[in-house]
Amino acid sequence: MRITDLLTKETIAMDLKAGSKEAVIDELVNQLDAAGKLTDKEAFKQNILAREQQSTTGIGEGIAIPHAKSAAVKLPAIAFGRALNGIDFESMDGQPANLFFMIAASEGANDAHLEALSRLATFLMDEQFREKILAADSKEEVLRAVSDKETEVEGPEDTTVSEAVPETTGKRILAVTACPTGIAHTYMAAEKLNDRAKELGISLKVETNGSSGVKNRLTAEDIAAADAIIVAADTKVDMGRFDGKPVIQTAVGKAIYETDNLLNRAVTNDAPVYKHDKSKDDAAESESKGGFYKHLMNGVSNMLPFVVGGGILIAISFFWGIEATDPTSPDYNAFAAMLSTIGGANAFFLMVPVLAGFIAMSIADRPGFAPGMIGGLIAIQVSGVEEVSGGSGFLGGLIAGFLAGYVTLLVKKAFAGLPNALEGLKPVLFYPVFSIAITGIIMMLVNPQLTSVYTGISSFLESLGGTNLVLVGLLLGGMMAVDMGGPVNKAAYTFGIAMLDADNFTFMATVMAAGMVPPLGMAIATTLFKKKFTKPEREAGKTAYVLGACFITEGVIPFAAADPARVIPASVAGAAVTGALVMLFDIGLRAPHGGVFVMGFVEGGAMNILLYALAILIGAIVAALTVGVLKKNTVTV
Repeated sequence: MRITDLLTKETIAMDLKAGSKEAVIDELVNQLDAAGKLTDKEAFKQNILAREQQSTTGIGEGIAIPHAKSAAVKLPAIAFGRALNGIDFESMDGQPANLFFMIAASEGANDAHLEALSRLATFLMDEQFREKILAADSKEEVLRAVSDKETEVEGPEDTTVSEAVPETTGKRILAVTACPTGIAHTYMAAEKLNDRAKELGISLKVETNGSSGVKNRLTAEDIAAADAIIVAADTKVDMGRFDGKPVIQTAVGKAIYETDNLLNRAVTNDAPVYKHDKSKDDAAESESKGGFYKHLMNGVSNMLPFVVGGGILIAISFFWGIEATDPTSPDYNAFAAMLSTIGGANAFFLMVPVLAGFIAMSIADRPGFAPGMIGGLIAIQVSGVEEVSGGSGFLGGLIAGFLAGYVTLLVKKAFAGLPNALEGLKPVLFYPVFSIAITGIIMMLVNPQLTSVYTGISSFLESLGGTNLVLVGLLLGGMMAVDMGGPVNKAAYTFGIAMLDADNFTFMATVMAAGMVPPLGMAIATTLFKKKFTKPEREAGKTAYVLGACFITEGVIPFAAADPARVIPASVAGAAVTGALVMLFDIGLRAPHGGVFVMGFVEGGAMNILLYALAILIGAIVAALTVGVLKKNTVTV
């Protein structure tokens, strides 16, 4: 099949009217829909946007290839759009894009369709071909340029197979390319590696793991003779075959944008020797790089709705008064009490178990969910410390999640040798019974020690009441930020509650203000220093404004998990400054929660309210500037 069977006059928009990435996607989706290529344009658009969340399809050199394999595609097709003035598509090289090819592959697309789509991706690496497209005055000229290029390379043969080249370097290099959808980046990376290898006189063979299957597969003989191997992949590839060989592992986009660097590293033996751990199952192996982050974020992303929903409902309940949820108070309001119960006693109660459950599920799939939830419940309910009703909170939940996940993996491995007749009993009997029991017993034994750490910190804080209050404010503020809503944070917050009961409202004001700073600081940083944050982080920054304003310190977790060495110190610095300022201004607050929603309850009138807001703003700016200085520019993905 030729590319011009998929790219037709009906799917070409010579001059795009769009002025943004989102508008480009909308316009090209509409072009495909108008040409009768889609069954559900909104569903297809969501598939395109989901692919963009994985990594940008703006590959640089003025090219963007948004693509998706979707059930909403009636007929495989390619839409083309051109913007001579360039549009910001968040490309890897940071430059505007002019040429946009949207690839629509149906879920049932055959090899001929997929190969045609892949050939277009490789053609775009040819600068002369791109110039012809840019200079075209009509749709017919665009189609002619594509047809001529296909004729030049003699039809639909696999262009990723390397041709023999002079081995001027004497090095034999192999490469593997793969991307999540296996349509565009896989083949573009292979083409770019091949082209540069020919120019540099490097012997190179590239295996592509695309939607149409593995092409140009590396043989055992190839691997044995190789001096180095480049694995440019954003999805799982078979790594066990490379055991003992020098391997460079990187993202597929790097092979397109940093080709020379990768080839030079391979030729100069700048590659670590890969060691394959055969004791790990495939799931654990595939997550050997960046696994902790993935598991943690799976828990955090599923926990956040409970934090956000519960926290805001609690804050709203304060509109009816500080004691509106207390049935013994004359200010009692049944609706406010209902909101507080939903948000605090239910949503917040489930926060830690959900975190633990989804961390464990990320590690061990569905069998890990139940033991993770149970471990998380034990973390918040079983203290084992006299006169302490709570448990180890967020820290205990983290430990329970990872513990449950890896315990479940061991249980699955232990029962792997059972007869096939008992296979159906594994997920409903053996896995839950043993993984829940083992996780529960360990958490019951460990949680008292974790809770003791929590209570010890609280006792230490109470002993500081007679010292310099500004220093206490620095300490309390830093503690509110150091572990993102974990036990140290909760220890400082509990101290504020204790002082509230003792009619010392300054401590409560301090911990609430400091707890608002970390998410607000990161939100401001994503606004001021956009190049230092990925697109998902910038999107999270918008949410962090709301979370910070609502006194939900956990809103900083996505940033801290991705870059703890810079985000945590910056957050601590900003929160500590705010804590010290609140103590210096001697501001009191009776509300134990609510963020900006309860600032009207600040004691001392309008001036103190302004000073309180100023202290929070100064701390947030300190955190934002600190992380802006510490972080380096990053590629937007």
